Amino acid sequence: MKWLILLLLALIIFGGAAWFGYNAFIKEEMEVKKEQRGEVAPAPTPDISLPEFQAAAQLRQEGKLAEARDALIAFIQKYPAGLHAEEAKDLLGEVNVDILLSRYPSPEKTEYVVVSGDVLAKIARKLKTTPELIMRMNNMSGTMLHIGEHLLISHPDFSLLIQPKAKVIVVLNHGAFFKQYHVREVKLPAKKPSKITAKVAETMAWKNGKRVGLGSKDYAGSTRWIRLAGASAHTLYSVPDSAHPNLDQPPPPTGLGLAATDVEEISSLVNNKTPVTITD
Repeated sequence: MKWLILLLLALIIFGGAAWFGYNAFIKEEMEVKKEQRGEVAPAPTPDISLPEFQAAAQLRQEGKLAEARDALIAFIQKYPAGLHAEEAKDLLGEVNVDILLSRYPSPEKTEYVVVSGDVLAKIARKLKTTPELIMRMNNMSGTMLHIGEHLLISHPDFSLLIQPKAKVIVVLNHGAFFKQYHVREVKLPAKKPSKITAKVAETMAWKNGKRVGLGSKDYAGSTRWIRLAGASAHTLYSVPDSAHPNLDQPPPPTGLGLAATDVEEISSLVNNKTPVTITD
């Protein structure tokens, strides 16, 4: 009987030591090797930035656009490579457009009173903006002006940074981030310079295979393109999206295709002096 008790004690003592040694050394080493081979996913990184991003998004939902803009700019500066950095850039772009293309008050806007002899193109040239930008900011359905009418005017200084490999077009305002747009189609020559400096040559509007002008009754439902000077292979053209499921203008043989809504928006921001940089 004593030998049986001694045997059980030995099994408990040596078995416990073996179990401890396996967990402390062998198992740990096996887990390390599995992780090195990619067989074990590392522990997830805590998402410490999420509450701040959600708070900024909530400000936008509440219509507090200026506060949302400031919060998103601060967020991107604080977490430039964070989990929600790209989401924050997309949301900041939407907020910037919400402020610019509306009568929402902001420090960068001034008021202009229409006088005799004014036409939209003349005001745009004088105030260094675009006719379509004035129309969209003031919710105008046409180009007709009335003496004494009060228009909100913004004085942006836009430029475009096009990155075909990343499929992104970034709009800068006075050198600072304004909005980024995601490219859906890339049709460019295989060989091209790593950096191209260009400018916007013209914005085009197509309807039933014909060019239409800003004051035309067909302009509102037209398909927009933006042709770049100094980079003949680069045309920003429209591809169908949920708001424009059917486009009657076939795409050009080369260029960059974006959602039709995005091209329409960009075309309201740029003019034939807008600088463009195209990089890899």
